[in-house]
Amino acid sequence: MTSLIKKSAAGPDLLINEVVGLPGGIDAAARAARAAAIDGWLAGLLPRREGVALVAVGGLGRRQCAPYGDLDLLLLHAGAPDVDELAAGIWYPVWDAGLRLDHSVRTVAEALAVAQDDLRAALGLLDARFVAGDEDLAGRLVRAAAEQWRRTAVRRLPGLREITATRWAAHGELAFLLEGDLKEAAGGLRDVGILRAIALAGVTTALRPAVRAAHLRLLDTRDALHLRAGRRVDRLVAQERDGVATLLGLRQPAPDPSPETVDAGDVLLRRVASDARTVRHALDDAFRAADRLRTGRRGADGRPVRRPVARDVVVHDGELVLARTVIGARPDPCLSLRVAAAAATTGLPVARATCEWLAAYCPPLPTPWPAEARVALITLLGAGPGLVPAWETCDRYGLVDGWLPEWTRVRSLPQHNPVHRFTLDRHLVQTAGEAGRHTRDVDRPDLLLLGALLHDVGKGLPGDHSQVGAPIAEAVAARIGLPASEVALIGRLVRLHLLLPEVATRRDLADPLTIADVATKVADTSTLELLHALVQADAAATGPAAWSHWKGRLVADLVARVRTTLDTGAVPEPPAPDPALVTGPLPVVRLTGDRVAVAAADRRGLLTTVAGCLALHRLDVVSADASTVFGRALVEFRVQPRYGLAPDPVALGADLRRAVTGDVSVIQRLRGRALAARSAGAAPRVGWHREAATDAVVLELRAADAVGLLYRVSGALDEAGAQLRAARISTLGADVVDAFYLVGGWPDAGTRDRISAAVLAAAQ
Repeated sequence: MTSLIKKSAAGPDLLINEVVGLPGGIDAAARAARAAAIDGWLAGLLPRREGVALVAVGGLGRRQCAPYGDLDLLLLHAGAPDVDELAAGIWYPVWDAGLRLDHSVRTVAEALAVAQDDLRAALGLLDARFVAGDEDLAGRLVRAAAEQWRRTAVRRLPGLREITATRWAAHGELAFLLEGDLKEAAGGLRDVGILRAIALAGVTTALRPAVRAAHLRLLDTRDALHLRAGRRVDRLVAQERDGVATLLGLRQPAPDPSPETVDAGDVLLRRVASDARTVRHALDDAFRAADRLRTGRRGADGRPVRRPVARDVVVHDGELVLARTVIGARPDPCLSLRVAAAAATTGLPVARATCEWLAAYCPPLPTPWPAEARVALITLLGAGPGLVPAWETCDRYGLVDGWLPEWTRVRSLPQHNPVHRFTLDRHLVQTAGEAGRHTRDVDRPDLLLLGALLHDVGKGLPGDHSQVGAPIAEAVAARIGLPASEVALIGRLVRLHLLLPEVATRRDLADPLTIADVATKVADTSTLELLHALVQADAAATGPAAWSHWKGRLVADLVARVRTTLDTGAVPEPPAPDPALVTGPLPVVRLTGDRVAVAAADRRGLLTTVAGCLALHRLDVVSADASTVFGRALVEFRVQPRYGLAPDPVALGADLRRAVTGDVSVIQRLRGRALAARSAGAAPRVGWHREAATDAVVLELRAADAVGLLYRVSGALDEAGAQLRAARISTLGADVVDAFYLVGGWPDAGTRDRISAAVLAAAQ
């Protein structure tokens, strides 16, 4: 294991174990041993006398010293005249040892006054612990700080909630981050301290066993990260993930039928995500308890008001609880789903005791589910903003596993595509929530919601997740009691949920074969509308980079064309070219919104030249089409600004006219820009699709995105003698999937290999 631990280079970070002479360790005992050794070392720096005490706060105060942690020390005094000299006798040896130090010198009154005005200081004093000197003096501060906090906490908790929310906004949600800050992100170590403070105020009970266990695992992860990185670091960066997992001994077999083992880094991410969600849920619950304490409604008798909101569910003091008639009676298997649906539709939280009772006593659902359970599930999924918190609460208490045994496999599963902002399970629930916005657009809103919940259920298993997930989704649909025809439709939605966006962004929608192929796969307009709604919900749940106005237009255009084909049996005719391009003197340049169209006398190289000009003006190409009409070469591009700021149309138009007429200065600028902006990342790949178009084959390039990529690749195709009639550009995070339509049949494998080599060289 020692080979996995990096030694610290010369710098500000020093391994505490080296200072105090202890071996390394990644558990509570090692942290406590470090604290005890540091206590002994510091005690030797302060002369024994009354009226002066050394007090530890922070990690040392909690006896949770990290391997490369810092020291937070308070020199407490009762008016000692030589306190500055005493402080110097402590601070300088600590600095000389190479340790980070946060220090202060105060009287008891001064420390309490600072805590009264500063929430962070007040929280810090709650961890205060005597180290050396006058123990009675330190004890007075510890007791007074705790009492002051208990007296003032309820009115200060809104401010605490505000600064906590600000920190969350800055650092994000630890459960959903691939490189989260273990301390500052929502659900991290800092939040456990907030929970402890709320408990000390008497608002909630002490930390529950699940929270304590999550806290210890997060501390272990932080310590392993320190040892692996060889310095103080709280962000679990990707390059350290596998090493940290190995130090923690995390290994797990992959799900059948794969013989491989799951990546240790992913096992670590899942554990961190689960622990962070436990902490975050507990803190949300604590803040709600504080709100109830301050603003809870009471009846005339002074007791909290109770009112029914659903069968067997009532509101009590702002939370949902079970009706009194349920306790002691034989539980209904549908009860947990009814409670969850009531929580989602009312936006009210379920009381912790109610969740614990349901987890302990609610019997499993029969197979198939009764109709009441299906109705409750669809009500839950279609509740809108209330779905996610209600589902998360039920998941924290194990209720979801009783509804969907498949959930265990997808829970907290990381998604390494940077486009995704959530773990897989949260993404599925979020997609169902987003699908609720489209239920009025389809004739089977219930199947849309269920399909949204299950659309990515195959992720994490070997193979194409759409194909692998379809039978899993069908099994779920059958278990909850849907008829065979609807089970098959759920499977088709999962199997085809990527069809519309992939075709819309990677294929030529003017090609009749494209539309006919989609119409054959979709089969009917009802399924088409369900898929269209699912695509929009999936993109919204994925993240802002997964959708754009232009992508939405492409998908809508594809849906409209396929709907026409399904309704009439005829494929719509492609739009006629712009009359302005086929008349008037050449060259013709038209700039309209996101459309750039050029007509010139010579077709060869025209698409490449125009693509280069667009890259020069920081425009990303979404699609490109080339054709010949009345002897004129026409190219039409759809574009979007790379950095959000549209270029000067006058300058762009002038460069386009000069470039297509062969102006050497513009051509040199294009080549210089293309050579300067080379791709980075994984090696590019090329695939051929010979049955995807009526008069061409499709060469598909997967590569890292880079400025001028289309210019370089289309230029390579020109030089290789390939006639390019269309290109479709699909950006997925830092990568692209570009489809190039090459006119002809291209039956010769050797010729295809030559073209592939030219494209790969251009994409490097």
